Parts: sequence; structure tokens; C-alpha cells
Amino acid sequence: MIIPCIDLMGGKVVQLVQGREKALEADGPLEMLEKFKAFPQIQVIDLDAAMGRGFNDDLVELVAARCVARVGGGVRSVDRARLLIQQGAHRVIIGTAAFNRPLLEQISQSVGPDRLIIALDSKAGKVVVKGWRESTEFTAEEVIRQFEPYCSGFLCTYVDKEGMLQGTDLDWFRRLRDGTSHEITAAGGITTIEEIRELQKLGIHAALGMAIYTARLNLDELASEHSSLG
Repeated sequence: MIIPCIDLMGGKVVQLVQGREKALEADGPLEMLEKFKAFPQIQVIDLDAAMGRGFNDDLVELVAARCVARVGGGVRSVDRARLLIQQGAHRVIIGTAAFNRPLLEQISQSVGPDRLIIALDSKAGKVVVKGWRESTEFTAEEVIRQFEPYCSGFLCTYVDKEGMLQGTDLDWFRRLRDGTSHEITAAGGITTIEEIRELQKLGIHAALGMAIYTARLNLDELASEHSSLG
């Protein structure tokens, strides 16, 4: 599955490089949804929430009401996870909160493992949290299996190449695939149709941001590719 991304910051749709430097602002969320209408799911990340700078709840609700949305960014409480479900999120993505085991258990019990995706984002080989600004001592490969009881899938971003249009690390995704039987969605640096096809061979979804916002990947071609993936 190919999943276009809508990242929100300051009430706008944006794309960042490695989660830090804003590279571009895009059309509004409704315009982006129209462009993405051929795809069955959309990924929505509230970057302000992830960085502890407030929330874009009105835009999240606007998007989630109009598509099948997986929503994340700053989900660090049970109440926040429940609110996103109430706002229309099909599934909720948590990252930082997953490393607080009691909180993870509470969120999983509250929304249900089938509606929870855990983000295991990697930078310089280690999982990063708190908007990718804090590094843990773990690798994603080391911890992925222990999270399986609490979720139905993983979002794994290769932060080192996020937004840089330089390709991603397929070997890392191969190792992750070997580590879990759960659904995996790959993100971070995916730039070519060939990479998407390689991920598909591994049974891994592709979440796309910068490559489609800069037209490096053509949406019509991607929609055709998605259809061929079945």
C-alpha cells in the first residue's frame, strides 16, 4: 500500500527535512486530499503536537472526517489517543509514549491494539522520540517484537534521510521485516518507484512525503502503481 502523508505545522501543510528544517508549504489539507483521492489511506502527523508546541486539532478533524486516516504526533496520554479516535482517526500512531510501559498498556487497552500503530523511528541507528529530538539507547530491531502485543502495526521512519530525496535504507527495512510479523509502514527518504516495489516485495507499506510534494514521484503514476499492487 502507498500512503501519502499530510504533515501539519502552524495550521499549514508542510514538509520538513529530518524533522527540523521546513522545506516547503503545500496547498491546504482539503486540496491535498483531493490530490490523494486515489489512495485508500492517508497519514496525518501533527508536527506541532510532536514538538510540544500546541495542536492542529481543527485540521486533523477536517482531514479525518473525509478519509481513512492514521493520525499521530504528540500522542502521550490516553485522553489524547481517545480524542483522535473521536475526531475520526481510523488508527492512532504513538512513539514517545510507547517507551512508558504503563502508559502504552493503558493506551492500547483504551483504543484497542487493532487501532494502534507504534512509531519506531531511527536516527544514527537508535530509536528517537520527542519529535525526533531525543535519542534512546535502543535500536528498532532490538525492541520491535516486544511491542507486538500492544499494536497492529509499526511506522518506521529512517530519519537520517527524511525529506532529503536521497533514497532510504532498504537493508534496515529488511531487518525490521525479519523482526516482526506485524504490518510495517516505511517512511523516510523513499524517492523512487523501485524503492516502493522493493518494499512491497518485503510486504512493507510506503508512506510518502517530500517525493510527492516536490513531484519527484508523479501521483498518477503512483496511483497506477498502487492499483497494480492490489
